Amino acid sequence: MFLEQALKQTVDLSKPLRVLDLCAAPGGKSTLIQSLISNESLLVSDETIKSRVHILTENLIKWGGVNVIVTNNDPKDFARLENYFDVMVIDAPCSGSGLFRRDPDAIKEWSEENVTLCNHRQQRILADAWTSLKQNGVLIYSTCSYSREEDEDILDWMMKSFELNSIRLQLDDDWNIIETISDTHNGYGYRFYPDKLKGEGFFIAALMKKDGGNFSFSKSKKFLTERLSRNEEAIANNWLRNDANVTLFKKENLAYALPAACLNDFISLQSSLYLKKAGILLGKITPHELIPDHELALSNILRPEINSVLLSKEEAIHYLRKEEITTETSAKGWVIAKYENQNLGWMKILQNRINNYYPSAWRILKREE
Repeated sequence: MFLEQALKQTVDLSKPLRVLDLCAAPGGKSTLIQSLISNESLLVSDETIKSRVHILTENLIKWGGVNVIVTNNDPKDFARLENYFDVMVIDAPCSGSGLFRRDPDAIKEWSEENVTLCNHRQQRILADAWTSLKQNGVLIYSTCSYSREEDEDILDWMMKSFELNSIRLQLDDDWNIIETISDTHNGYGYRFYPDKLKGEGFFIAALMKKDGGNFSFSKSKKFLTERLSRNEEAIANNWLRNDANVTLFKKENLAYALPAACLNDFISLQSSLYLKKAGILLGKITPHELIPDHELALSNILRPEINSVLLSKEEAIHYLRKEEITTETSAKGWVIAKYENQNLGWMKILQNRINNYYPSAWRILKREE
């Protein structure tokens, strides 16, 4: 949560920004960042480990933002985007000593050798991704480790290796956050101890890059996906807010929406990275209709006039278990299932039954005792 303070104190969040969350799964920081940046900004949320990118994608779909791209790349791949990002957030893999209170198993996994290994891994991640940060761009670095080797020593290593300035953040005394300074280059860091505040052990620091330049878009306008036809656009727009301000495109027969302001970014990113998710998947498009996808139901670009059905708590639980739904409604066709004005997903109401389109992979499996 303190990431919000670090961002507000170091960048102008009202301006269009390109933000990279480099070690993003499961997505807590990415959803926070997406809530803070402007509609004209773009968040690239990356997770290197393939098995973890699925939960990151799921959580960002649930958050509903259209200005998000999820990638599954190694940090070194971002070197192709020299001087691209205004902000880089790296919550680096670490030895996990800050989680000892919450997770006793973390104690068994900790060792001095693992601290050294993590220090080397953190240096590699930072060195690989560094060139993608533009001049005067801001790096927010954090760990859940107490070890100086992974915190203050990393600050000293960065300040020795790169052209950058440490940024001192303003604290409220009531927060009980401890300011710390690295031994060699006097870099400012901030430590969070669970005996002093609500939360687990944590370290965070902010730095500004001084060298480099600005990103130049390629003159090539090669679009690796297909634009929707005029008829398909008209069909898709019937499902979208009037102020959505998106560019529509398709891959095979699936329609997607991206912020209109981010089209050039999308072209550059799709030629440099593996994109797991880009914008909002609207659904399957045909010459006559759109078969809506779950992403559209949860998105912030869905037209509010779309028919919906308010479910009771019991009905909502049945829906989230992907069970049969019976509810009184005069609506027909595609409708949004809602609970307390929160969109849950799609149902299709037919003459004699209601089809539940909640994603099978997301359904609630655990039963109350």
